[in-house]
Amino acid sequence: MVEDEALLRLRALLRLALQSAWNRRFTLFLVLLSIALSTILLVGLERVRGQARSSFVQAIAGTDLVVGARGSSIQLILYAVFHLGGATNNMGYDSYKAIAADPKVAWTIPLSMGDSHKGYPVVGTDGNFFIYFRHRRDSALALSSGRVFGDIFEAVVGSEVAQRLGYKTGDSILLSHGSGEVTVLHGDKPFTVVGVLAPTGSPVDRSIYVTLESMEAIHVDWRGGAPIRGFNVSADDVRKFNLEPKAITALLVGLQNRRMVFNLQREIQDNRTEALSAVMPGVALDQLWGLLGNWEKALLLVSLLVTFTGLAGLSSTILAGLGERRRELAILRSTGAAPRDIVCLLAFEGLFLTLGGLLLGLLVLTVAIWALAPFLLNSYGVALYLSAPTAREWAILGGIILLGSLTSLIPAFRAYFMSLSDGLGPSN
Repeated sequence: MVEDEALLRLRALLRLALQSAWNRRFTLFLVLLSIALSTILLVGLERVRGQARSSFVQAIAGTDLVVGARGSSIQLILYAVFHLGGATNNMGYDSYKAIAADPKVAWTIPLSMGDSHKGYPVVGTDGNFFIYFRHRRDSALALSSGRVFGDIFEAVVGSEVAQRLGYKTGDSILLSHGSGEVTVLHGDKPFTVVGVLAPTGSPVDRSIYVTLESMEAIHVDWRGGAPIRGFNVSADDVRKFNLEPKAITALLVGLQNRRMVFNLQREIQDNRTEALSAVMPGVALDQLWGLLGNWEKALLLVSLLVTFTGLAGLSSTILAGLGERRRELAILRSTGAAPRDIVCLLAFEGLFLTLGGLLLGLLVLTVAIWALAPFLLNSYGVALYLSAPTAREWAILGGIILLGSLTSLIPAFRAYFMSLSDGLGPSN
């Protein structure tokens, strides 16, 4: 009987809390909206952070080793994966062929860099790049139009290059020697755009791809980083030359069995013929991301402040409304409600508002990601996708509910002391 009476009392308080909130729905809607916006910001930033990290680490998915000239592992990843900066030295083409012939190796993707086009890096590679390269969530490359290069003076451009520069299949482009502020145009050897890659949200979008032979062809009449005076080879005559590279910038390696990665890494780094570095990209990318941790903390701090502001608004609104509700609370006391019932009433009200704002925020965030994901990927290269909340997001949601509940106790206890002293006199 006592339990049934307590349950009925609880149901009555819940019903009263809902009815009271509905009667002040216009004022409380602003609080609800504030909590929803706080939820969107806090959970949205965490979602962007988590998926940005995932996209960053998976900018080169499925590759077991990145090989290049001996040097810093992070520098190797920067120029081989993100095409930033430059290699201090190249690796020999014979070393590349020896690694490719190793029985532990399933596939290789050679990369030759150093040239550019209107600020975008030009990458020399082979057909394996379009077959084996994987990016975010183990996705393969796809063409939005055209085909893969098949001739020396053909190029495939990334989606951002095509969008920003207005390129389409059939357009003619000129490459430049170098990638800094000072470049020299290879004006006598134009390339034809034969393919445009679909957006990937990775450095692939910001690059132009040609064959390894193409990189040799445009440098046949160059020595020491400058054209040879009085010696010019036309685009037609260049095909008569041996265009096999003597060196490449880096090499992506996929293994038959990933358990052999440490063995091959050790073999490459112990190679006495040439000083090489073999880096596991996942490890290096995690180290590189760790260097960017400060901006994550700054974003998290801003979103936490916004959340606290929204919850403070919840407490302030309920506190401000207590003066108008003194008669309501006094009537409840006169009909048998205990002071603890008043506390529960206002605590429930605050909890309902917090849960309502949280659910509204999650709903808006989900719809926004679903609707804007294709636009963000195509226009800005930002890859977002719908997914179940991560453990960290669940912790954030639980923290919002806990803080909202604790915040609502401030006006609840205030109402507790008011209900002890107030009556039904004219002053009320």
